[in-house]
Amino acid sequence: MKPPFHLVPDELSTDTVEVLEELLDEARKRRIIGIAFAVMYRNQEYIVNTAGEARRNPTFTRGMIAALDDRLSEVATSR
Repeated sequence: MKPPFHLVPDELSTDTVEVLEELLDEARKRRIIGIAFAVMYRNQEYIVNTAGEARRNPTFTRGMIAALDDRLSEVATSR
């Protein structure tokens, strides 16, 4: 039986920092026009939000989030 959850290690997530820096660079180059995000904090806290075109176009953004949900489902079932 698989454990019901995975504990987050108490260390710097270098891949998280790299992705955020890459996204910031893309936004500064005006390639990214909107973002929808979920952020995981320690102690199982999180926030969700949108900005830019993702906030102005919620229908398209819901489609993006559905695609993310599908991808996460595939990852979860492949473990």
